[in-house]
Amino acid sequence: MPFYRLLVLTLLCTFASTARAAKVDTLTIASAAMQRSYRAAVVVPASYARNKKAAYPVLYLLHGAFGHFSDWLAKTPDPQLLHRLADQHNLIFVLPEGETFSFYLNSPVNPGSQFETYLTREIIPRIDQTYRTVRDPKGRLIAGLSMGGHGALYLAARHPDLYGAAGSMSGALDLSSLNRKLSPTEAAERRKLFEPVLGPEGASPDPYAANSVVNLLGQLHRNAQPLIIDCGVDDYLLEINREVHRRLLYNHTPHDYTERPGGHTWEYWQTALPYQLLFFQKTLTANKVAVP
Repeated sequence: MPFYRLLVLTLLCTFASTARAAKVDTLTIASAAMQRSYRAAVVVPASYARNKKAAYPVLYLLHGAFGHFSDWLAKTPDPQLLHRLADQHNLIFVLPEGETFSFYLNSPVNPGSQFETYLTREIIPRIDQTYRTVRDPKGRLIAGLSMGGHGALYLAARHPDLYGAAGSMSGALDLSSLNRKLSPTEAAERRKLFEPVLGPEGASPDPYAANSVVNLLGQLHRNAQPLIIDCGVDDYLLEINREVHRRLLYNHTPHDYTERPGGHTWEYWQTALPYQLLFFQKTLTANKVAVP
């Protein structure tokens, strides 16, 4: 084949592939609870534009500490990861803002950090109004990495009426242990981050313990939501993930738990997310959610 024909064919294939690819919208979503607005990214599969009447399941995908809403799009080694997974599974990804250290909870000491309310009462209605979504917890999923892994299980535990399944990757699932397992210098730096959200340690009742996923496992058991948890064998958060797994086994809470090679890195999370999507796809099928 002459070179110019090969070039034209390659360009046509590239154009066709691009035309079928998922697209990314960026929304500005106001928070009445915090009196400000934040941006969120929404990854919409290519089939959405063709299926004019179909409703799509949604996965709310949370970022980690020191990050922002665009991390899952900007920091994975493969920048097309979410585009490909959205197309493969025919679902919508919503990437909300959680600020650098909110832990996706309502701060008892800072009215400007009310991210539980923001995610559950302000973002979901906006997404459901803007897109054709499955407006039922059976078709609404939540997952995240590190701080976002905590956020996903925390919000699922507290809002079973909103989320049908939850997943954690390398989750920071015990807020208290994050403070204890550090050198004095590191602990002082960590307190600068935690105290604006949870206040000083030693308060009674203890907000660190009350807001830790490791202490909400009874609620997760009662909710009976499908759960998936994974962590890398070289991750500094491995032991708390193992402890959560042990406690879920002890109270007979069905869940999927995996350890695989890797650390607290984007290379690990890029590998972990497709496995979580397979789990969520099975959950949607079991819930009889019609995926376009």
